[in-house]
Amino acid sequence: MEFDDFKSAWHVLDARLQRDNALNLELLRAHRFDKTRSSLRPLFFGQLVQMLFGLGFILLAAQLWSSKPDAAAVIIAGVIVHAYGVGCIILAGIVLGGISKLDYTAPVLEIQTQLARVRRAYILSGMVAGLPWWFMWVPIMTIVCALGGVNLYAHAPSVIWIGYGIGIAGLLATAWFHRYSRSAARPKLARFMADSVTGNSLRRAQAHIEELKRFELE
Repeated sequence: MEFDDFKSAWHVLDARLQRDNALNLELLRAHRFDKTRSSLRPLFFGQLVQMLFGLGFILLAAQLWSSKPDAAAVIIAGVIVHAYGVGCIILAGIVLGGISKLDYTAPVLEIQTQLARVRRAYILSGMVAGLPWWFMWVPIMTIVCALGGVNLYAHAPSVIWIGYGIGIAGLLATAWFHRYSRSAARPKLARFMADSVTGNSLRRAQAHIEELKRFELE
């Protein structure tokens, strides 16, 4: 075979290999993105549940407002419960918006950045929905009693103050444990805590995208 013929055949083979690699990459992208969408589905529905959860507190507060309370402690409890419900809905909506805006046609690095934003919103949403429960039972109990015609603060103020004291202590203990678990001296605990706040759905989605990134770099 002449050198020019060999060179031409080599170029044809190289072009064919590049087309095959490009096709394999596109197939892998489609497969990984389908798995990413499937992984994020439980998170999506979980945020819908959180929105319904928040709506329940708004309805409880609305029922209180309809009774026209005049005691300051009851009104404050209603504002806290109402604000909590609104916060749960807003933050769940932000997470849902982040999931729906994921652009699977973008470069892998950009998709990873988008997933990181969803993760931050999800962690914040979980903190707002979960941490207040150290003391949320106090305003809820205050509202329930008020709807039954009893001013809890007037009849048993110690219950409210003890409840808020327990809540503050619980929040401080949670903050201490968070700081303790993130120490470099405890990498396994730090990794476990990071995984637990991220959630299975996001971890699986990030793993699928990371695998695709490694394939593209090979």
